[in-house]
Amino acid sequence: LDRLRRDAAAITALGVTGVQARLTGPGGRTLTATSGVADRTTRRPVSPDGYFRIASVTKAFVATVILQLAGDGRLSPGDPVERWLPGVVSGNGNDGRAITIGQLLQHTSGIHDDYPDYTSAEDFYRHRYDIHPPGQIVARAMSHRPDFRPGTDWNYSNTGYVLLGMIIQRVTGHPWHEEVRDRIVRPLGLEHTFWPGAAPTLPRPHAETYQRFQPGEPLTDVTEQVGSGTNGEAGLVSTTADVDRFLRALLGGRLLRPAQLAQMRHTVPVNAEYQRLMPGARDGLGLFSRPLSCGGVYWGHEGGDAGWITADGVTADGRRGVTVSLSGVIAESPDDVLHVEQAESELVDDALCTHARA
Repeated sequence: LDRLRRDAAAITALGVTGVQARLTGPGGRTLTATSGVADRTTRRPVSPDGYFRIASVTKAFVATVILQLAGDGRLSPGDPVERWLPGVVSGNGNDGRAITIGQLLQHTSGIHDDYPDYTSAEDFYRHRYDIHPPGQIVARAMSHRPDFRPGTDWNYSNTGYVLLGMIIQRVTGHPWHEEVRDRIVRPLGLEHTFWPGAAPTLPRPHAETYQRFQPGEPLTDVTEQVGSGTNGEAGLVSTTADVDRFLRALLGGRLLRPAQLAQMRHTVPVNAEYQRLMPGARDGLGLFSRPLSCGGVYWGHEGGDAGWITADGVTADGRRGVTVSLSGVIAESPDDVLHVEQAESELVDDALCTHARA
């Protein structure tokens, strides 16, 4: 526990407002640590059970649903996108006939991201309640040429997961988040994981989160917002306990058949930009693998949005998992981002390796 506390404190020492971390071991035994504050004004402490927007960790849930549908024979990772979304991926050299569901899952589709983001505090206040329907996100991407020919390179694409959410709805007749609820959340008893839709507030307890849009400007509290991603690329709200339970169940073989879990764990290298932030990382289908300092690899998926960062990891057998939520990440330069990334990666590695030896 001392190591977990020390690693959490090392993250807040970099200027992060609040940190909550949870390590779950065999049999559900847990250790939690917090650091910093949940609110810069009141200075109230961080709750180890606080809700937060998990952002792109949502992608692991969506990938699991897609692979469950594959296991049921309702679709195949080899299916062209055009089969399920005719005419949607087209124009400017984009071709849904040449892109497979598996390439969307693994960020090898080449689809360019043109993703809405806030450029200033004024922009945030003006647009924080905006809703971006999936068709609008995809149309923005289709206004660009692809980054590369499908299957020839790797580049992270939120739009690919927006399309996967649309495919889930086409195949099942239900929105992606209802399938996540019925196939993952309810069976695992994840009582604190949900899709908030257009609700801009979080249940209590939760930390406030902050951004500084330009160097030297005052901080903006960006907690209350719809969130830029609600379409399968992001959008879920959860807790460290629920994320841990989900990832441990997934790697422990409780959510996917062996063939589909093996597909999920078939990886490709990430690009140089991601290698700098995540040394040794490889991308599977909705999960990344990272090397452990004590040998082997761990699996997980990071998320980041509006001052929130979520980092997590689970051992290959699903027996141990760690999840850390950062709130109010004030990173003003690429070096700041790198230092926070290194500190959170160290926490995950220490938690999984120290307790593997214990």
